[in-house]
Amino acid sequence: MPRIYHRSLTVAPESIDAVGHVNNREYLRWMEEIAVEHSAAQGWPMERYFAGGNAWVAATHFLEYLRPAFSGDTLDVYTWIATWDRRTSVRRYGVMRQRKILARGETCWTFVELATGRACDLPESVTGAFIVVPEDDAELRALGLARRVRRAAPTER
Repeated sequence: MPRIYHRSLTVAPESIDAVGHVNNREYLRWMEEIAVEHSAAQGWPMERYFAGGNAWVAATHFLEYLRPAFSGDTLDVYTWIATWDRRTSVRRYGVMRQRKILARGETCWTFVELATGRACDLPESVTGAFIVVPEDDAELRALGLARRVRRAAPTER
């Protein structure tokens, strides 16, 4: 049961844009693919959601590009659940090459009922299959993917 899911990939020539580096749409594709893979690894393949009459839909995506990637590069793509609430989940991503972060992203996924297309409450069977990984998690820090958590300064009395 991986808290932080990982896969490696090699950048294919068709992923390259007119200026010679990976096109931004590829990062989004990789984010969506690894989210589905992580869910399946936790016992929730798409077919299981569909059988229950549900699915995840993306409400928002955020991507921050820090360094370019090129054809033939071997990349490591990571994902984890950052938060849950009643109907949504924030999933984070990191794309790295040789332990240097190239891009990081986030998707807010909404759990919906397929028959109506409306958001619905997440069942415990789904939320119980995943572990929320905190921002400053030790494993994320070791990978170089942790976000700095700002702590409030102590108040003076």
